[in-house]
Amino acid sequence: MSHDSSGSDNCPLGQFPCGNLSICLPQPQHCNGQQDCPNGADEENCVDNSGWPHLFDAFMKKRVQESKECMLDVYPEVCHCEGRKVNCNGKNLLHVPAVSSNVTALELNSNRIESLSRDLFLRYKHLERLHLESNSIEMISKRAFSGLFSLRKLFLTQNRILSLKAGIFSDLCSLEWLILDENRISSLRQKSFEGLKSLFFLSLLNNSVEQFPKTSICLEMSRLNWLEMEGNRISSLWASSFKNCSSLTVLALRRNHISSIEEGTFADMHKLIDLDVSVNQIQDLHPSLFQNLQNLKQLDWTRREPKRRQLDKKTIIYLNKTKQKPTRGNISNNPLGHIYSNQFDSLVNLQSLSMEEVEIPDISIRMFRPLNNLTHIYFKRFEFCGYSPNVRSCKPNTDGISSFENLLANIILRVFVWVVAFIICFGNIFVICLRSCIASENQHHTMAIKSLCCADCLMGVYLLFIGAFDIKYCGEYNRHAQIWMESLSCQLIGSLAMLSTEVSVMMLTYMTLEKYLCIVFPFQHYRAGRKQTLCSLTFIWLLGFIIAVIPFWDKQTFGNFYGRNGVCFPLHSDQTEKPGARCYSTAIFLGLNLLAFVMIVFSYSSMFYSVQKTAKTASQTVFDREVSIAKRFFFIVFTDAMCWIPIFLLKILSLLRVQIAGTIILWVVIFILPINSALNPILYTITTSAFQQRLKQCLKYRCQQTN
Repeated sequence: MSHDSSGSDNCPLGQFPCGNLSICLPQPQHCNGQQDCPNGADEENCVDNSGWPHLFDAFMKKRVQESKECMLDVYPEVCHCEGRKVNCNGKNLLHVPAVSSNVTALELNSNRIESLSRDLFLRYKHLERLHLESNSIEMISKRAFSGLFSLRKLFLTQNRILSLKAGIFSDLCSLEWLILDENRISSLRQKSFEGLKSLFFLSLLNNSVEQFPKTSICLEMSRLNWLEMEGNRISSLWASSFKNCSSLTVLALRRNHISSIEEGTFADMHKLIDLDVSVNQIQDLHPSLFQNLQNLKQLDWTRREPKRRQLDKKTIIYLNKTKQKPTRGNISNNPLGHIYSNQFDSLVNLQSLSMEEVEIPDISIRMFRPLNNLTHIYFKRFEFCGYSPNVRSCKPNTDGISSFENLLANIILRVFVWVVAFIICFGNIFVICLRSCIASENQHHTMAIKSLCCADCLMGVYLLFIGAFDIKYCGEYNRHAQIWMESLSCQLIGSLAMLSTEVSVMMLTYMTLEKYLCIVFPFQHYRAGRKQTLCSLTFIWLLGFIIAVIPFWDKQTFGNFYGRNGVCFPLHSDQTEKPGARCYSTAIFLGLNLLAFVMIVFSYSSMFYSVQKTAKTASQTVFDREVSIAKRFFFIVFTDAMCWIPIFLLKILSLLRVQIAGTIILWVVIFILPINSALNPILYTITTSAFQQRLKQCLKYRCQQTN
């Protein structure tokens, strides 16, 4: 098969032509849902439909149409007859009914049949299809299917079958489809499939099979083409179990307990097209495991539902009924710790490769360079697409935070990151300057306010850096994404945001507690001196600095703590996060910060109660002052809640492994996290009556001097 992007040799690496035009567009603009080529060729041939559909096209041949007039002499009155087919679905039958011997299809689904006795179908020499789905069949005689030499399809889905007796299918020499999904089969014996020389499709979804027989499963089923065993309990794959399976084209072992795959397991599967061993416990794949799979077209590490091609009506009904998705080769959702650089070298015909749930710490262009026929690739992280520039369609296009083109995927946030940053910086610098110019009676409180403004200003600086790097990588972020997130720049601005956040939280707590002691215990004469204030502020900054730099000390424990996303802030936890990093971020966000928030809420509630209690016997003026204080306290607590409650919830949900969109994280970092940094200058300085009086006095004095 020729490469899908033939003609891409005329374009630079990473770019592909617009069909027969000489225009070349970069990889991110192909198959992104938007027409970028004048002729729309960038959105053509984007559907990944290689592999499994061809098997159905080859196997599902059109049968000769039979007359709809019943051609049987004997069949139950409650059933429906058409040609030589009998439909007895959902008739509450307790036993298999008697019908004419020339019947070709017998449907007995959704009845109450509990057993199949000896020689039950012996007289039906022409029977080609037998449907016994959704019954209560538990016992099947060894000779139940004797005499069915013409049977081509046997459906036994959703019954209570515990085991398959040796030789039970020995007379089914023409059987091509055997469907045993959703039973209770716990073991497979090689002799259970004796006589199935023509078997093409074997499905054992959602049973309790724990292991394959040591002898080859293909010894009796030499024509076995499709083996589906999803949802069982298989723990290991042995090379001997698949010896001589040279006709196998689909092997689906998704959702088992597979932890190891023996070298040479796929050695005889020269015709294998689709492979699925996803959602297992595989930690390592031998580098030569895929060596003989030259015909493999689809190696998907996460099951996706591709667009279905035209299938036989009965096939579609079967797929829907069993909730089965036609698979591509699939090895995802496994705790793979390493992928060898030559892992895919022999897969020269591979057209689709999916690794959507696989973290690839040592990813390189070398891994995908030999895959000349690859047209579709699917990663867990969109920035990995930069390592497969020879593939026209790469997904995902974004992680919600960043996109192929920009560090910040959302245009609104790309603009507002600058707006919020300037508001924070201007507001805090303005307050620092005013506090420095206007004398205050409480110099120690002024020192704390200035220190808080400095901490909040760092959040504005952090956002300015994010905006600056967004501009720097504009239009080509994907090429630099991995390098950016692992860079010292990302680590430093991430630690800057952490420093700002934690110092601000601790500073607000310190100021709240100081005010709490003064208001609730007014007769204790507690007032912090200059030395005590300096020591407290120094300690807070030192502790904040230590919190921010601890993740740099041990990469083995914390990994890339700050570089897990494009905005370099460690708010979200996922499965690939190291346990040490997860514990540390939880201790900060759900430990220290939650404790600080509770203390602030408790302190302001106590202060309000104390002021209200004192003002009960006071005059109207005192009452007005109480209302003013209440409003002020309410807004301080409300802004803290707006900032921190979403962050607490986000952290809890991420620890519970709830899927959180990257867009939500981006909005939290750009808008919610900086709320306090933007509003603190207003709440603690500009709106205070004392500061306003001082400002008026200062301005009045300056005016008098000028006159």
